[in-house]
Amino acid sequence: MRRMVWTAFFLFGFGVGAAGAQAPQPSQPQPMPMGGMKMNMGMDMSNCQCNCMGKAMEMGQAKPMEMGPGKSMEMDHGMKMDHATAKPPVPPGPLKIAFGDKSAEWTPATLAALPHKSVSVYDEDAKGCRTYTGVPLIDLLTRLGVPDKPHGKDLRLYLVAEGSDGYQAVYSVAEVNPDVHNATVIVADSLDGKPIADIGPLELIATGEKRGVRWVHWLAAVRVLTAQ
Repeated sequence: MRRMVWTAFFLFGFGVGAAGAQAPQPSQPQPMPMGGMKMNMGMDMSNCQCNCMGKAMEMGQAKPMEMGPGKSMEMDHGMKMDHATAKPPVPPGPLKIAFGDKSAEWTPATLAALPHKSVSVYDEDAKGCRTYTGVPLIDLLTRLGVPDKPHGKDLRLYLVAEGSDGYQAVYSVAEVNPDVHNATVIVADSLDGKPIADIGPLELIATGEKRGVRWVHWLAAVRVLTAQ
């Protein structure tokens, strides 16, 4: 009887010990590789990617967000070009004005001998009022035979002004003639009392425009044509 009790006691103790040996131990944080970086399994993984990206953005290590094929937000911002500060691909030479078979060339030096007029206009690029001084365009056109008091078929005349960067703007001859229109269009050679540098040396400026989209920087040519 005593032997049976000791045998049962021994078997009971052995079972408890075996069960204790097989019981799961408290889990320890295990490292997990994440793209060459180890993260602790005990971390809150829901915010891990967001936090890492946030830190990388703060440290300047994150790549700009792609906005299209081959472009990114940072590149788009850097590629934005202001027409007022961009450099023309071809430096402008003398201003060439043509009407029919007649033509003339003008430089700041030759224009300096002619009567000048100043106009104050709002410059969208500068976000303020600027004063341009130059020769009225009509004074240069009439030297080539453009009527100073247009009427009838004369009102079919128009001109194309072009910059050395290829930018073009169209005016009717009536728009540049004070006998018909109250706007003033000048070939400007100075800005706020100084020679025009970055967008010159000559620039076509017109008053009465809500926006200066028809102003022509680096003015290189004016051609007078007839509408058919």
